[in-house]
Amino acid sequence: QVQLVESGGGLVQAGGSLRLSCAASGRTLSSYVMGWFRQAPGKEREFVAAINWSGSTRYRVDSVKGRFTISRDNAKNTVYLQMNSLKPEDTAAYYCAYRRGDSLAELTYAYDYWGQGIQVTVSS
Repeated sequence: QVQLVESGGGLVQAGGSLRLSCAASGRTLSSYVMGWFRQAPGKEREFVAAINWSGSTRYRVDSVKGRFTISRDNAKNTVYLQMNSLKPEDTAAYYCAYRRGDSLAELTYAYDYWGQGIQVTVSS
């Protein structure tokens, strides 16, 4: 089992920044992918960004690339999502996810474990 705990969410004005963190614990493997997803009320959960053990990344091109940056600290088993120039449409519950192996993925079913989610609200 792997446990994921997100932190860093909250309320911010449009144009502001937030940094989300997700700490993994338990039976983590030596190589795994960490991803961030988000889900707004009434909408499906959508991919935001992912990073593998060696630091390769993938982003949701249409809405976050250039504003969001994913990074990880392998020694701490922690992944980060730096979110800049936030917009009201970024408002959602943000979830981190864990995927065994080294292949980046965008589909929710490709991930094995999920955090409980953390709310990000961007006011206009």
